[in-house]
Amino acid sequence: MIKPNPVYCALDVKTIEEACEIGTAIAPYVGGLKIGMEFFYSQGIKGYERIAEIGLPIFLDLKLHDIANTVAEGLRALAPLQPSIINVHTHGGFKMMQAAASAYDALPHKPTIIGVTVLTSLDDEDLAQMGFTEGASQQALAMAQLAHKAGLSGVVCSSHEIEIIRAACGPDFKLIVPGIRPATADHDEQKRIMTPRQAYHLGADILVIGRPITQSKDPRASARDIALDLEG
Repeated sequence: MIKPNPVYCALDVKTIEEACEIGTAIAPYVGGLKIGMEFFYSQGIKGYERIAEIGLPIFLDLKLHDIANTVAEGLRALAPLQPSIINVHTHGGFKMMQAAASAYDALPHKPTIIGVTVLTSLDDEDLAQMGFTEGASQQALAMAQLAHKAGLSGVVCSSHEIEIIRAACGPDFKLIVPGIRPATADHDEQKRIMTPRQAYHLGADILVIGRPITQSKDPRASARDIALDLEG
């Protein structure tokens, strides 16, 4: 087993019972669990605490995006949950990211605060429709550099931006990569994707994998197979 295991499984399910069942089953084969909007907004703190009892690091994926003070206060409000990773959206701007980076300065537990660059469900055409003049990769790079300057610890980016962001932001800047699909899995709505082994060897620090594990007939076996493939 790779130490630390780079796979965080996205528990994008509707009930606490299902999330706990899957999380417990796959715990030996993943490095952490991701809790996103669907689960957190429906199950709240109670649901989060039940998942935390599994004992794995948690990435709380809420993509906070608002004025600087509101985001900072939101992060402080979430601090008692002690997530290992929490994120904001880089398009909230430099001052918002600065406020996020400093939100935990006075607290004993300091999670890794990262910024979402460009969603992996978006491609160049989607960004053009939204009024962006840069393609997805260049926009992601620009937002990663701004996040780095603002003091965030890393970013969420697609696998296709790993190399350019690593070169621009250095070896210690954390790269959390969703849109990871084993070769045999469906792509779903994701557009900028890569296999776990490809993304890991390019330099991703964390690989976020959801439905290929959670919606498989045997989540434990699917997580195990991904872990074994990464060892190869």
